[in-house]
Amino acid sequence: MRKIKYKKGRKLQHITLEYTGSHKEHETEMQLFVYDDTDVVEYDKFTVLALNSCFDYSKNNWLNVHGLNDISLLKTIGAHFKLDDFLLADILNTTKRTKLEEQQNILFFNIKSLLPSEYSDNISVEQISFILKEGILISFQEKRSDFFTHIRERLRTHAGIVRTKKVDYLLYLLLDAVMENFYITIENEEDKIEDLINMTKKGADPVILEKIENHRDNLNFLKRSIVPLRDSLYYLKTKKDDEDENGLIQKETFNFFIRLHQKSLELLEQIESDMSALESASNFYFSEQSRKMNEIMKTLTIISAIFIPLTFIVGVYGMNFENMPELKTQNGYFVVMAVMFLLVIGLIIYFKKRRWF
Repeated sequence: MRKIKYKKGRKLQHITLEYTGSHKEHETEMQLFVYDDTDVVEYDKFTVLALNSCFDYSKNNWLNVHGLNDISLLKTIGAHFKLDDFLLADILNTTKRTKLEEQQNILFFNIKSLLPSEYSDNISVEQISFILKEGILISFQEKRSDFFTHIRERLRTHAGIVRTKKVDYLLYLLLDAVMENFYITIENEEDKIEDLINMTKKGADPVILEKIENHRDNLNFLKRSIVPLRDSLYYLKTKKDDEDENGLIQKETFNFFIRLHQKSLELLEQIESDMSALESASNFYFSEQSRKMNEIMKTLTIISAIFIPLTFIVGVYGMNFENMPELKTQNGYFVVMAVMFLLVIGLIIYFKKRRWF
């Protein structure tokens, strides 16, 4: 699994048709659903040769493309549906930010699908793009995944209202399914942050600080992915009163996209809360580290305070004066040692009563 950062994406010309993602081993496959309220036809192994024969423009058509490695196939799809090369370039360039673009009779939407990596603290990223035309929705995924499995099942079984609506409602369902992955990712981050907070209470291992910084990067990456999505959905929200009944998005469907906008706001609020929790974990780590340092300094200070009078006594009797009566006392050595011992015991008792340790 990988962790993508926008700033590290390879720079391409806007019209360059080259797949920049990491899922280059996945073959390009297509799946087509043709449906309405009364019937649904599914083409699982769909090919470009059937573009003219299988589409029914009196019904709803959903073409799902898995894998973006076959550039010639994507060019054929683009030519058939009269898609601009700039749109195809945006579909293939996975380093681009989430965006919404309107052209004549076309609505283009791409979004980052984020999920936690199974074996590391990184985030797995996949770009998904959508082309909405009258009666047609085309989705482009970097690889085959199960994000939309429940939506396909709803189409097959006529569950819910998806087959009674146009493809703009299907676009809402697909976007909603992708946004659910954000919740999964954020919840996974929250669980790990909670573990980090518990770890900081047990010790100040430097590995903890490294993990805190990794999760801070993850949350910032999540935020950078959601902010442009929020802006795109807000744009749709403001278009509600401008669109007529013949628009690509029906008036009654705008309310569903407004829900998505509200979800994006909730996600950002959740991320801000998690950032605060992570900041608390960081502060607790440094506080714990400072506390341990203070404990060490206190211990060393107490040891020094105990040995200062002992050093004084040793220094006195280490002087080379000839007239020092104690030096000629028969039991002088034992008396001095006993005094030093009692002095140490007395200092320890004194420090203990003062609760200095």
